[in-house]
Amino acid sequence: MNLKQLAAHLGLSPTTVSRALNGYPEVAEATRARVAAAARAHDYRPNTRAKGLATGRAMAIGHVIPTATRHEIVNPVFADFIAGAGERYAAAGYDLLLSVVPDGDEAQAYRDLARRGTVDGVILHAPRIADPRIPLLLDLGLPFVVHGRSSEVRAPYPWVDVNNLRAFRRAAEFLADLGHRRIALVNGLEFMDFAHRRRRGYLEALESRGLPADARLMHAAEMTETNGHRAGRALLALPAPPTAILVSSIIMAIGVRRAAEEHGLALGRDLSVITHDDDLSYLRNGEDEVPIFTATRSSVREAGRIAADLLMERIGQPGQPPRTRLLEAALILGLSTGPAPRAAAPPAPPAGA
Repeated sequence: MNLKQLAAHLGLSPTTVSRALNGYPEVAEATRARVAAAARAHDYRPNTRAKGLATGRAMAIGHVIPTATRHEIVNPVFADFIAGAGERYAAAGYDLLLSVVPDGDEAQAYRDLARRGTVDGVILHAPRIADPRIPLLLDLGLPFVVHGRSSEVRAPYPWVDVNNLRAFRRAAEFLADLGHRRIALVNGLEFMDFAHRRRRGYLEALESRGLPADARLMHAAEMTETNGHRAGRALLALPAPPTAILVSSIIMAIGVRRAAEEHGLALGRDLSVITHDDDLSYLRNGEDEVPIFTATRSSVREAGRIAADLLMERIGQPGQPPRTRLLEAALILGLSTGPAPRAAAPPAPPAGA
């Protein structure tokens, strides 16, 4: 089936169908979804070569991944994001170009992509505070969208991010309202912008509930199960251990749970745990109606879809101001949280005090 036949089948003009498949913003979302469904049902594939010749585009989107030993894209979050973005690329006839480069060569990789014209745009992953890649891409004129944000970058740029500060403030306040007074944070690497914002949300929650910030209750490391286990063991070995732990990923939370089990503690009874990023395709938060972990949930796959749409829109309309999307995380109640244990409650003040 060609484009004209698909348009006739849908009762739409070929221009509308083409614009729907290419992510143009003036096409209604319902129409876009209908066209995409029909394209899949009839196995319609745009002729990428002919399309590229007609538009002068490479018909490819780039993702540059450094082979850093300490990098946040060592977890399933990246795979889910790519799956969501890939859905949109395929529907619009774009290929995905994944470039894996040595540490320190990422900036040159972006320069090479812009010079060679091998991609029409890129998604920038794992932004750091004051990330130098953003001004570089702005200077190169290569269309891009950031998955996340970068504090201290003042120039406007397009991004898709979850409201990490609000999610972690809400989660920590929820734990405080359950009576917990020693609430720990097991965070990602805090030069990463998302982790920086999560720490701010956690600290704001402590301040709002009149709780002191204790540096011994704050850990930051690459988000792996092993590091979650190490942090959990260190926290639970303290003379005054936390009764609740806020964790930056479900992978780390699994490690924290392992540490709790080694100490003979039951989640939700002896120790409360809230995790983030539990909505992953290949690492589910339990299979029952009630999740294992209470979690701040935001779909990474949906973020991939939105980022891809924004990027293809910028490619099609390069003169438009950069658009941004801030996604809110839902607080999902699971089995891992409960009231603070009675023994952990502070003693009542003496009579007449």
